[in-house]
Amino acid sequence: MSHAPTIQTARLTLRPFTAEDAPAVYEYARHREVAATTATIPHPYRPEDAVEWIERLAERAGEGAMVNFGIVVRETALLIGAIDLRLEPEHRAADLGYAIHPAHWNRGYVTEAARAVVEYGFETLNLNRIHAHHFASNPASGRIMEKIGMTREGTMRQRFCKWGVMHDTIHWAILRSDYEERKSR
Repeated sequence: MSHAPTIQTARLTLRPFTAEDAPAVYEYARHREVAATTATIPHPYRPEDAVEWIERLAERAGEGAMVNFGIVVRETALLIGAIDLRLEPEHRAADLGYAIHPAHWNRGYVTEAARAVVEYGFETLNLNRIHAHHFASNPASGRIMEKIGMTREGTMRQRFCKWGVMHDTIHWAILRSDYEERKSR
């Protein structure tokens, strides 16, 4: 259930990470503006952080805790980011997360990848709910969540501390019934 397949979209290949991807992971994760929009990417980000992260992915997938995909631009074969579902099997739910190289922001790549991963979550993993959150200071991420059919569920005030600053988080979700209704249109 937790090992990622390869998924093709119009412009992307979503595929499992390999050890050889560490330099590409470092290339997108090293940017401060990427780390600033995520809960877990540190800054500064070191090349060895990418190696360790890829090693942990395999462990978490083996535990059934996560399905993680590298986001690859089909035209160039360039790995530009990651998207994952952190699984909550007992609740038939998952938390969606993503990060992408800033040079590829505002091109619709994350929206395209997220639509495919949501479809995979409902159609293959038989999930009932997929949720996500973003820092209030990152409204672009909220626009992605809205475009993929998620409903804004609320704000958690000062929910997360990043680099000594408290951040509000905006929470979104899509239910299987929402997904099926959108699919039938």
